[in-house]
Amino acid sequence: MTVIRLSEAGPAVPVRLDADEARQLATAGAVDVRPGPAAGLWMVRAGRRVGAARIGGIELHIEPKVPIARLLFLAGYARDPTGWRDESVPLAEHAGLVPALAAALWRQADRALRQGLLQGYRTVDDTSPTLRGRLRETAQLGRRAGLPLPLEIRHDEYTVDIPENRILATAIDRMLRVPGIDAVSRRMLRHLAARLAGITRLSPGEPAPQWRRTRLNERLVTALRLAELVLADASIEAGRGVVLANGFLLDMWRVYENFLSVALRAAIESRHGGTVVFQARHHLDDRRRLELRPDIVWRRGRAGVSAVVDAKYKADTAREDAYQMLAYCVAYGLSRGHLVYAFGEHPPARHVVRNAGVEIVCHTLDLAAEPAQLLARIRVLADEVTRAGPAWTVALR
Repeated sequence: MTVIRLSEAGPAVPVRLDADEARQLATAGAVDVRPGPAAGLWMVRAGRRVGAARIGGIELHIEPKVPIARLLFLAGYARDPTGWRDESVPLAEHAGLVPALAAALWRQADRALRQGLLQGYRTVDDTSPTLRGRLRETAQLGRRAGLPLPLEIRHDEYTVDIPENRILATAIDRMLRVPGIDAVSRRMLRHLAARLAGITRLSPGEPAPQWRRTRLNERLVTALRLAELVLADASIEAGRGVVLANGFLLDMWRVYENFLSVALRAAIESRHGGTVVFQARHHLDDRRRLELRPDIVWRRGRAGVSAVVDAKYKADTAREDAYQMLAYCVAYGLSRGHLVYAFGEHPPARHVVRNAGVEIVCHTLDLAAEPAQLLARIRVLADEVTRAGPAWTVALR
């Protein structure tokens, strides 16, 4: 098996592959694959996806720029901003994202299941010779017209086969198929999978069932957040086309966008009121053909949008970003728009657009900062975003 180790957005690495392996790797879409300087040599470069995957006969490992603990904080906070900061899984001894995530998952799942499997009520549709629960009248008339038996019924069943356990069981199974897991984690994950043997697993592509935090499932919450991360739509079960793959890959731009959106909404609404909306649909033209979808808009009241913000993980397209923000400001009638870049790759700047009366403010977030510092920076950002824009006097030429 060929093992390829890359760094997020790092330099291309020469790898010896045959034509079929190169085609499979390129088709999977996880990395960029281009012909190298010699026959049989290919240049492989990682983009903004991180994690590990097995694609055909290739084992791919991509390490993120940010520390592993910080990455898990960013992803976890976006899913549960009220509880993730209390997470105490030790990660220092794990060198990579996948080993760290696997260790965190089994440790939290093992801790959560020490008191036994959580049980709860599940609504079941069934066919029975006796009435149990309530009769499904529409189904009875449609399937058993004129027949007294059997009965189409719906009843509540007290079982361990509930959404929380299904999420945990499926995530553990899928984590076991990801390459790069250490022996201890693999053994513990197999042990947990055996304990959850009677639980129905989710089918590939099936969305995770909904659950809500209660006093009864409180002990499972951290494990469930980790499990949902494993089951996120960025996890891959199979590659595109005929390429077979098993792995876990995170789109870093999506992790960053989700984190910034959730954290900035919490800061703005708690400090300044109003309503923050994600991916609000708007149009640049009167005929509504040119759709706009900014990441974040703030509505102070009924007067309309008072601020617009876009999350930018990389600075490679800074000029295009400015054009996009200008379109948002024009469409919403704003004199100021905000671009928030990660890692400080784009220096803080203010661009005043000629003849438009629009100021584009570029901010940066250091994702390697400690969580408390990062959230404090976002509170400052919330104050800047909600500050009234300048009044411009535009000289037309």
